[in-house]
Amino acid sequence: MMLYSQVRGLPVVTLAEAAEIGVVKALTVDAAARAVTHVRVGARRGRGNTVLPWEALHAVGPDAVLVRQDPAADTTAPPAPPHHEALRHRILTETGDERGTVQDLAFDPATGHVETVYTALGTIPADRLLGLGDYALVVRAG
Repeated sequence: MMLYSQVRGLPVVTLAEAAEIGVVKALTVDAAARAVTHVRVGARRGRGNTVLPWEALHAVGPDAVLVRQDPAADTTAPPAPPHHEALRHRILTETGDERGTVQDLAFDPATGHVETVYTALGTIPADRLLGLGDYALVVRAG
């Protein structure tokens, strides 16, 4: 397992050329699918951002994220979904009860599958995730 907080700031490097294209700024999480779907990459010099679908990644490791090819070369990628930041986001149950805020997320670096949400009040297993939006991460009460 890997933590969202561990991935933020890692360099994103192309596999074939070993060229750094930027650093991980954020991960887009689809709560209903319980998966990281996209990686948001910021350029080192602040000149734009790139959004990579999870399928474009070769590997996510403790020192870098490797992509199969330079994303600038891929003109067939579909548009990325809207991004809602998961970290420090409010957590509500489907009945409206407050469950703290997201401190971190654990996910499988090979598949992007989210395993656990960490809060100051404890952990929430991914099978309780229902949705993530501008206002909150919504989880099944339990």
